[in-house]
Amino acid sequence: MSFGYQTLGFGSYPNRVFTVEASGGTKTTSGEYTIHTFTSSGTFSVSSGGDMEYLVIAGGGGGGAHYGGGGGAGGYRAITTTTVSAADYTVTVGAGGAGGVYNAGGSGGTSTAGTIGSNSVFNSITSNGGGGGGARGNSAATSGGSGGGGGNENSGTTPGNGTAGQGNNGGNGYNSGLSSAGGGGGGAGAVGGNASSGNGGTGGAGTASSISGSSVTRAGGGGGAENSGGSSGGSGGGGNGASTGGAGTVNKGAGGGGGDSQGNGGSGGSGTVIIRYLTE
Repeated sequence: MSFGYQTLGFGSYPNRVFTVEASGGTKTTSGEYTIHTFTSSGTFSVSSGGDMEYLVIAGGGGGGAHYGGGGGAGGYRAITTTTVSAADYTVTVGAGGAGGVYNAGGSGGTSTAGTIGSNSVFNSITSNGGGGGGARGNSAATSGGSGGGGGNENSGTTPGNGTAGQGNNGGNGYNSGLSSAGGGGGGAGAVGGNASSGNGGTGGAGTASSISGSSVTRAGGGGGAENSGGSSGGSGGGGNGASTGGAGTVNKGAGGGGGDSQGNGGSGGSGTVIIRYLTE
């Protein structure tokens, strides 16, 4: 069997080769490949099966508020040369998580961590949503495809963990007296940066793939925030830490940036599912 084709060696057509036939998503061609790109959930209908490749990226996590950590990138799973039978397959594209919220009042106000992104699913492959960035007030970062960056206070400085084979851990938050900052969210290609005195951690880098026909970097982690502003998100669409955290890029599964001393976190970017096979 050659990649992308199904050979039938029976009946009246010994060794006849049939091209893969399928529909669903946005269908394009690039060179010798046919590509199906799903930017929202749908159905991939295969009328003639065969060998395919696919990339499954989950939604990125939201950034934390109030010296918040960056959100972790959605889980990134690149599968090559796998056989898909003729059938209808449900494709789930995960949404990005919401950014954390700062509420003024009381002693220093209150704030929440970013929320976890939603999973993306195709065939037997599930990519986990990115972890949310931590926030002030012991609002801890969460784990996911890539982990959220730690917040800025006590136990809340601990980052979330990434999932093996899908992403990386977030960076540590920082808290020492009046100097506070959030850690960077983990990316598909690198861990999130640790925060330091007055500096948020940078978001972890994403990973490049040419499955869509040209090289595109996706699934970067969000940048952590400091007292006024924040650090940059990771390559692959990670949102910057800022007075209001930047949003992760849609359909790249990127993490949202953390919000600064009185700012909200940015939302994570939605994921994507891309499938390709050789065209006759």
